[in-house]
This record gives sequence, structure tokens and C-alpha cells, in this order.
Amino acid sequence: MSGKISIGVCGWGDHHDLYASSVKPREKLSVYASHFPIVELDSSFYAILPQKNYETWVQDTPKQFGFIVKPHQAMTGHQRGTEEKQSRLDMFRRFEESIQPLVAAAKLKAILFQFPPWFELKKENVNYVQWCVQTYARYPIAVEFRHRSWFEEPYRQKTLSFLRMIGAIHVVCDEPQVGTGCVPIVPEVTSPRLSLVRFHGRNTAGWRDPGPGQNWRDVRYLYKYSEEELLEWRPRIEQLAQNAEEVCILFNNNSGGDAVSNAKQMIELLGAYPEGLNPRQMELF
Repeated sequence: MSGKISIGVCGWGDHHDLYASSVKPREKLSVYASHFPIVELDSSFYAILPQKNYETWVQDTPKQFGFIVKPHQAMTGHQRGTEEKQSRLDMFRRFEESIQPLVAAAKLKAILFQFPPWFELKKENVNYVQWCVQTYARYPIAVEFRHRSWFEEPYRQKTLSFLRMIGAIHVVCDEPQVGTGCVPIVPEVTSPRLSLVRFHGRNTAGWRDPGPGQNWRDVRYLYKYSEEELLEWRPRIEQLAQNAEEVCILFNNNSGGDAVSNAKQMIELLGAYPEGLNPRQMELF
């Protein structure tokens, strides 16, 4: 393999098997960064965070640590309804200002535009994706589509070619294959600088219908990968690493607390041991 492989999980607060009971919430990222070299930041999806938050996180992590940051939900179409163009531009400006501490510290791996399940392949959405990438042309932009239409024939190669043309990073997903409610595995590189892979679990039964009274998020990501399932990915990841300078792998299957153990298992299977982590306080573990 020619490209570097970095493995982490989504968020750092809820992975209880990483932290001793004495670890305070404000200390968790520092401890997390003694185990993994990257993390996905999800809290930015719900609010434009103050710069001081990012400044603290920069200080809590080692030099080589990287953040994959989700932009605010209003920027990806999760908040339904029309918005004035000026309001949208202001949201993009404020989000960009907020992440500048990561940019200055060279710790921004990518901005992850994860579009909603109803964001289907049509001209206005193609134009919007292009506008997002061009607006943030100075940053690495990853695009995750969650509507199957982007990857159905005859549009799969057209979608990949479009992402290559605009310089966006295609997000490769592993998730249950349940027909129209999912996207297929498309292990392709569209930007030579980075490939991003996200493991959502394979909870087929709970992916589309969590059941009455159940929180869809709690059920959807309730899954633990077997070693056999992770090994399926080794040739795919090796191929991605041949075509990208770095492959970032994120585990999102944490409803049952399985993301950390699966991420560490994948590190072992790939021999992708990280360097330059925070010193481990061994007495806590």
C-alpha cells in the first residue's frame, strides 16, 4: 500500500470503554487522542461552534491529529424549507470562521457534507453540491450521498466523474443493503489527496424501521462487525490506498458501544498502527 491509513470513530464523548471513571468530560479528547489519530466532529452539525472550542481541541490533540468536521445541518439540507440565498451565504461564512483554529493548526482533514436521505439525484441538487465545493474551494470537501439514485445505473460513473471534476472526496459507505433505503458500496477514489470510508453497521432489521417508540439513531447504528466482515474490506482499502495519499476510516456503529472495538480490530487487521499519539496514561487503563 502506498497511501497512509488512519482509523478512528465518530465523536469522542460516548465511547465509555476508552475512559476510566476518573476521566472528566473535558479530558476525554486528550485521552481519545492517545488511542486514535483522527475523529469525526458531529456537534458542529447542530450548532455553529465558537472558535474557542476548536482552539481547546487543537491544544488537546497532538500535532498529527486530524478532524473530519460536519457543517451545520442547514448547509446540507437537513432543515427542510427554503432559505434566502443571503442567509445561506451567511451560514457558510460563519461556519468557515468557526473552524479557522483547525485550519491554522493544519488539523482539518476534511469538511464532510453528508446530504440527507431525500437528497436525490436531480439538477438542482447537482448544482448545489458543486456550489458547496466551489464555495469552500480552499478546503478538502468530502461528499456523502444517502439517496441511492446517485449510484444507480447509468448514473454511478457519472456521479464519480462529477465528484472528480469538482475536486470532491467521495465518501465510501458500509451499511445494510436494504433496497432503496441505502447506498451501495462504491470503493472509488475521486480525489488523490484523501479517501474517506465510513462504517455505519449492518443492522438490516433496524435500518429503515426502528420499531414503535424507538429512537431511529439508537437502533440504526446498533451493530458489531465480525472479523470476517472487516476482512472483506482489506482488499478494498488496499486498493483505495493505492490511489489516494491517505485513507481515513471512521466507525459510526456505536449505539451498543462497538465502534471503538471494531476500529481497534481494523487497525490490527490492516497493520495501520498510528504514530504521534498523545502519551497514554497507562495507570488509567
